Amino acid sequence: MEILLIRHGESEADILNVHEGRADFPLTAKGRNQVHLMAARVKNEFPPEIIWASTLQRVSETASVLAEKVGCPIHFEEELMEYNNGILAGLSFKEAKKYPNPKYLHERIEGGESHIEFRMRIESIFSKILSSAQYNRIAIVAHGGVINCLLRSFFHMPVTKDFYFKNGDTGISYIEITEQDKVVHFLNSIAHLSK
Repeated sequence: MEILLIRHGESEADILNVHEGRADFPLTAKGRNQVHLMAARVKNEFPPEIIWASTLQRVSETASVLAEKVGCPIHFEEELMEYNNGILAGLSFKEAKKYPNPKYLHERIEGGESHIEFRMRIESIFSKILSSAQYNRIAIVAHGGVINCLLRSFFHMPVTKDFYFKNGDTGISYIEITEQDKVVHFLNSIAHLSK
């Protein structure tokens, strides 16, 4: 199965300099343009047969444009929502400094989820998606944190691994799982934005 991992376009939170996470901000005009460029590239180079997507606005809008361009169905999945950052969602970075960061993987930010809970949520939905093996190529449109967890799962990295995969606006990662191998075609490609 070929898997495209696609991050949403620029959102209003990016220009407001606030914590996003579960805060539900729409795309900006720039973000919508990024999405159209990404969708044209995906249609021409590696169109998916189905799209799995988070239900938060910035992703649902990104996935909807892609689905319309490619002509494939979308399955919206709440389990693909970004890390639940609880009380920090929507707060400015300055305001958020009042709240201590969890020191341990099992600790939660007030009203949120722990890093272990987040990773296990993404492991579970990834397993569910992979079990839908009737597709040759799928796209998962999601958030930077979710894509990080998906890649950590793909590479069998432990939950304690402190390693970050950069994901730009509408960045595309292209991986493949066969019966014999796991293949990384590329990670975080934003070549479509330079056109």
